[in-house]
Amino acid sequence: MLTTISMSAIATNGVVPAGGSYFMISRSLGPEFGGAVGLCFYLGTTFAGAMYILGAIEILLTYIVPQAAIFYPSGAHDASSAMLNNMRVYGTVFLILMAVVVFVGVKYVNKFASLFLACVVISILSIYAGAIKSIFDPPEFPICMLGNRTLIRDQFDVCAKTIIKDNITVASKLWENFCHNTNLTTENCDEYFLLNNVTEIAGIPGAASGILKDNLWSNYLEKGEILEKAHHPSVDVAGQKSNFHLYVLSDISTSFMVLVGIFFPSVTGIMAGSNRSGDLKDAQKSIPVGTILAIVTTSLVYFSCVLLFGACIEGVVLRDKYGDAVNKNLVVGTLSWPSPWVIVIGSFFSTCGAGLQSLTGAPRLLQAIAKDNIIPFLWVFGHGKANGEPTWALLLTALIAELGILIASLDMVAPILSMFFLMCYLFVNLACAVQTLLRTPNWRPRFKYYHWALSFLGMSICLALMFISSWYYALVAMLIAGMIYKYIEYQGAEKEWGDGIRGLSLSAARYALLRLEEGPPHTKNWRPQLLVLLKLDEDLHVKYPRLLTFASQLKAGKGLTIIGSVIQGNFLETYGEAQAAEQTIKNMMDIEKVKGFCQVVVANKVREGIAHLIQSCGLGGMKHNTVVLGWPYGWRQSEDPRSWKTFIGEERVFWWQTIIFYLGNLFPQVLI
Repeated sequence: MLTTISMSAIATNGVVPAGGSYFMISRSLGPEFGGAVGLCFYLGTTFAGAMYILGAIEILLTYIVPQAAIFYPSGAHDASSAMLNNMRVYGTVFLILMAVVVFVGVKYVNKFASLFLACVVISILSIYAGAIKSIFDPPEFPICMLGNRTLIRDQFDVCAKTIIKDNITVASKLWENFCHNTNLTTENCDEYFLLNNVTEIAGIPGAASGILKDNLWSNYLEKGEILEKAHHPSVDVAGQKSNFHLYVLSDISTSFMVLVGIFFPSVTGIMAGSNRSGDLKDAQKSIPVGTILAIVTTSLVYFSCVLLFGACIEGVVLRDKYGDAVNKNLVVGTLSWPSPWVIVIGSFFSTCGAGLQSLTGAPRLLQAIAKDNIIPFLWVFGHGKANGEPTWALLLTALIAELGILIASLDMVAPILSMFFLMCYLFVNLACAVQTLLRTPNWRPRFKYYHWALSFLGMSICLALMFISSWYYALVAMLIAGMIYKYIEYQGAEKEWGDGIRGLSLSAARYALLRLEEGPPHTKNWRPQLLVLLKLDEDLHVKYPRLLTFASQLKAGKGLTIIGSVIQGNFLETYGEAQAAEQTIKNMMDIEKVKGFCQVVVANKVREGIAHLIQSCGLGGMKHNTVVLGWPYGWRQSEDPRSWKTFIGEERVFWWQTIIFYLGNLFPQVLI
């Protein structure tokens, strides 16, 4: 919500064409930040599309048509790899179909979006209906417990140690698993199995059961830890580790921040509207209103569903990631009313819709970056069909998404996505805060409910979440962004968008100059501040370029360098020459690697121009304290008998003006 407030302020400050978040950041913080964050956000959006497609395939093969699987496990431990291979094959097929739909046109994507939205709304309503129904008629959903430990249901048929068969008590499948015999002898039995009872409890006891008080507090597990029901009768003995595969185990070590990293991509849709800003009729109105209402709606749905699940579903079932305790049945589907298929179909279409939206927004984001030409090798992706559809960008997006599908593991993809999204949110907040604090004249958002403190709070939370959730993923994401930033800076993105970083530089320079005026510099802080007087020939070329090298060596990279020159004539008539001369000197400074400033003065006499330069160059405390000028070359052979007099006159003027100018200053120096 904090990021949305910042984004709304930026979006209503002017026209937001295609590019969304990239456009906002680049126009507020400059092309380097905009390109680095925009490209990372593009990668995040593209991989998010792959993640949504993988989610749809997992639902399809697990709950809708399991018989459609191409690969089957050859052993008990090959189930995971077989599922991943199936997801890779079907994910590639789905990706191609979605890319074709996006290629045909965005209007078809919008038509599909209406269908997907209807499925999502119906699914959510069915959950609420099922939760209400569970108050007086909870569904039959038993789970089998040994003591307080949860058992994997597909390892046995009857939840009991023994069964009655033909009026004879015989060992159950559960007895065979723990005692490795069928004659009811206990010599080889698991101690925990012998000392604890087998019971069957309701997996969904219903909203009136009071289970909420047991589920209210956190219960994080380490990898390989058995799922246990607190306060359930149990004899506390370890049992045989060789039988631990019969219990439901935690597959990863969990903590609050680990789960935030996995869950966070489900709340990254706030940029969906801004990513397609070029397709919106009135982006300034649609982005703030649509995004804020979407966040409020989805937050209410998320919070209410969390409370409903905690009030209706047994805790061990909630923590059973793969549904091993319930024969891999869909728990939310069992809770919903009137049928589990409502949830299954709704989940499938909603993940397909999310993937389709990502494949629609990501190419437009890449196209906007390519059109600005801040990353030269991406220029080809700025082109598309005659109607502006980003064909080449869509092709690259599909190829990158295919890499995510080949990875196939959702838990491996999700954390790095969270970093890219958090980084984008961080810089959106930073952009709003910088523009607000600088009070630039063009900062007049129509959205008034923002404040720089809210933006800084959002930025701080984003940065903290990045490092708390996964510091190494955060460093990787920042390293990628930093490399892109330096590349854009190295390429010299000559874009002047009136960004906040330039405004921040001006404010910092003003503050520093005012501080320098507070008193004379201390001896320890003295630096050579050079005014180098250059002579230009008739073609406005620098006559003695080595004077620049000499000046650079004198100050050894420290202090200030001002390169000055005088053009004789009338200012109005020779203004163009002065501009050309200034550009020539700047080019020569680049060649000689001299860092500094250039100033060209037009005067009726050269002597007057030099006097003006000596008196007026610099600003505040950043004035020259040393003048460098070349000795006249060949003055004895000059046809002009006054050339040596001009030099002597310059010298006298220079001496007297320097004495007056530096009276009271430290270290007045003259180099001739």
